Amino acid sequence: MYPYPIFWNVDLYTVFLGIGILGAIVTYRLFAEKKNIYWRVQNLVVLTAAISVIVGYFSAVLFQAFYNIKERGGFVIDASTGATFYGGLIGGAACFLVVYFGVGHFTLKNKEHVKSFFTVADIAAASIAVAHALGRIGCLMAGCCHGGETDAWYGIYMVSQGRKVVPIQLYEALFLFALFGFFVWRLLKNKSCNLPLYMAIYGVWRFVIEYFRRDYRGSTVVDFLSPSQFIAILMVVGSVALYFGQKAILKKQGSTEDKTEVVNER
Repeated sequence: MYPYPIFWNVDLYTVFLGIGILGAIVTYRLFAEKKNIYWRVQNLVVLTAAISVIVGYFSAVLFQAFYNIKERGGFVIDASTGATFYGGLIGGAACFLVVYFGVGHFTLKNKEHVKSFFTVADIAAASIAVAHALGRIGCLMAGCCHGGETDAWYGIYMVSQGRKVVPIQLYEALFLFALFGFFVWRLLKNKSCNLPLYMAIYGVWRFVIEYFRRDYRGSTVVDFLSPSQFIAILMVVGSVALYFGQKAILKKQGSTEDKTEVVNER
């Protein structure tokens, strides 16, 4: 809608990305306090998240460069390469796990970071959802990630396209805000397994919404699937594995705590 810089070289896309990151941090801090996560673990998460955002951005660009190989005739990274959410999510998540468990192992006693991991993951689902929602508003401003051309009332004129298109970015932002609200409700109700639930719900949504996108989304070895649809399938499969893995670990931890209490009573 308005892809031009509003001050210096900063545009609204960048502004909303920044607001999204801030929203994720605020969400995490509020619920970390509410869940009584040890303060050293809270600080570790913030530090790790900051590093992961930087690594995630470069990962997002790297993934997009791979997506663009067919269109651009080779692997090219320049000012017009762009970035993809899934690339950022995968790279950022991998970095987070390495730094969180690596640094936590050497700086925290009694494995506080291990004990709090699934609580952190539950909060992360809400944090990712709100950051992504605001990021999609940024996409709307930039005019990327759009749907097909239309003259219907729900179409929005995109300066970068020079025409009215279906605002897929807006629909996804609304969906993600609703998802954020859902996870806030789950956190307030002390419900667990939010992260695998996020992966499953968003994976299905993204797979479907890709059929309505009309911007270039790259290609894969599977002709009838876009890269994002391919990753969405892996995301849903991974959510099932994570769900049952988390349930098993929490059940085991619960059994261990029960046994400890019995021993202490004796």
